[in-house]
Amino acid sequence: MCGIVGYVGDKQAADFLLEGLSKLEYRGYDSAGIAVYDGSKIRVEKCVGRLAALRDKIKDNVPQGSIGIGHTRWATHGRPSDTNAHPHTDCSGDFVVVHNGIIENYLTLKEDLIEKGHVFKSETDTEVVAHLLEEVYNGDFEESVREVLRRIEGSYSLVFMCRQHPDELICTKQDNPLVIGLGDGENFIASDIPAIINRTRRTYILNDGEMAVVRKDSIKITNRKGEPVTKKVFEVNWNAEAAEKGGFEHFMLKEIHEQPKAVRDTMSQRIAKDGKRIVMDELKWNADYLNNFHKIYIVACGTAYHAGLVGKYYIEKLARIPVEVDIASEFRYRDPIIDENTMLIVVSQSGETSDTLAALKESKRRGAKTLALTNVVGSSIAREADQVLYTWAGPEIAVASTKAYTTQLILFFMLSLYMAEIKGTQTEERVAELVAKLQQIPAQISETLSDVEPIKTFAKQYGFNEDVFYIGRSLDWDVALEGALKLKEISYIHAEAYAAGELKHGTLALIVEGVPVIALATQKSVYEKTLSNIKEVKARDAVVIGIATEGDDELGKYVDHVMKVPETDELLTPILAVVPLQLLAYFAAITRGCDVDKPRNLAKSVTVE
Repeated sequence: MCGIVGYVGDKQAADFLLEGLSKLEYRGYDSAGIAVYDGSKIRVEKCVGRLAALRDKIKDNVPQGSIGIGHTRWATHGRPSDTNAHPHTDCSGDFVVVHNGIIENYLTLKEDLIEKGHVFKSETDTEVVAHLLEEVYNGDFEESVREVLRRIEGSYSLVFMCRQHPDELICTKQDNPLVIGLGDGENFIASDIPAIINRTRRTYILNDGEMAVVRKDSIKITNRKGEPVTKKVFEVNWNAEAAEKGGFEHFMLKEIHEQPKAVRDTMSQRIAKDGKRIVMDELKWNADYLNNFHKIYIVACGTAYHAGLVGKYYIEKLARIPVEVDIASEFRYRDPIIDENTMLIVVSQSGETSDTLAALKESKRRGAKTLALTNVVGSSIAREADQVLYTWAGPEIAVASTKAYTTQLILFFMLSLYMAEIKGTQTEERVAELVAKLQQIPAQISETLSDVEPIKTFAKQYGFNEDVFYIGRSLDWDVALEGALKLKEISYIHAEAYAAGELKHGTLALIVEGVPVIALATQKSVYEKTLSNIKEVKARDAVVIGIATEGDDELGKYVDHVMKVPETDELLTPILAVVPLQLLAYFAAITRGCDVDKPRNLAKSVTVE
């Protein structure tokens, strides 16, 4: 997720570009850049770091000109660096592009362009678009952009700039947001409304497949075929702070609702064209390589640790390799048995978690092969590990992790299937079945998010309880742990998760009349056992909220309330079942008047021991 801006008018473009980017840094902040046509050439200025670094770089020599584009980056292809920062140009410097998203077929396009003599400067997928535009350009800017769009695959929002057409920008989108702000003698382009809200409140919201030619006094919108599209003006009535959060009250709620897209992006390049298997070009593994490992350790902290628990189940169930999961701060000090036949998987949203990084370094010292699952390209953990798989969740601003967790589960599931295919531990038919189910998950998350009113009601009703318990078996217990963590970290309610089968071994003593119990019952393989445990807490007069899958008409007979998620393979239900738990925690925190995005005593990334 990156931030894009564009300007064409009579004023200095750089003023708006820098202002607009400052409003979009929540979309990405590892590098920034602008490109401005100065009357003879397109001048590009960019550098690694936050926008402040770019401001410092150009403060004594700001590019002059009345048309330009800008970008603040969240890295997906290529580490954060001056070279990988946007905007990107072709060989001549006549064509410039900024991009948010992923070009899935960029490697094939790049190889073809290199054969034709194009010289690439960066590691990014975006640079391919600039060179491709140079290659197909026929004097007609608009038609040349259409030809580029016919050849690229993926999800994107793009803004194109051409030295030969110094009075217009061309923009388009597919699965990534883009808006056009309507001014008086000037027009604006941006990824999100916050960038333009101080300049205009009249906007066009582009739909997928639409393309706009933007000049200072006109905007022409067409579909991919070039047919005119009539747009209604959308009048923005949000304030600037609300606009930054996409109209949501808090970043956490915004990020919960971003999960369908984050999951889709994380999957996008890792499913084969036939839709029947997993491909992971990042990893060059074979059966001999995997069979050398006697054990896998998964090491992480907090929410990432909970993702690791689900990851253990996936790998053992599908790839049949023994897995042990450890909290990083404990793993470091217990002298674990590690050698060259050990694989260590470390999980960290930020890639900077101190204890996880230390565990990684110690394991490498002892000879283990290491794999990082992280959300931040170029982070310390990504650089230190032997190999890296990225969750393409985009920046996560709220302290309480939501979309990072769900994308970690997606990545673990895909990794496990990939390993299973290599080792031959699952049939082709079973793999194809699971991949098909996996591709339905983004839409099923959206379905789960479509009606939050019952969850709001539960939160208001039970939000002032001082104790809440979560129970579940198998994968449901792993999800219960994450649900309890979400509740306590943002609402400050004492919340604990227990393996439902362990209730009679002591914890049943905590169940008293009226205490809320969140009971997860999505795992068919242990459903009857879980139902028995639910009856035990109901017999002690607990108030039970059940989490079930659609089609389950039994659970409602034994609980006070039921929240349902779409039906899928039980291996994939953790990705769906956690969503109502995230929402329950969020609305409980709202009920109690807590600071949702910045809970007390906590920070987003724990970079000290």
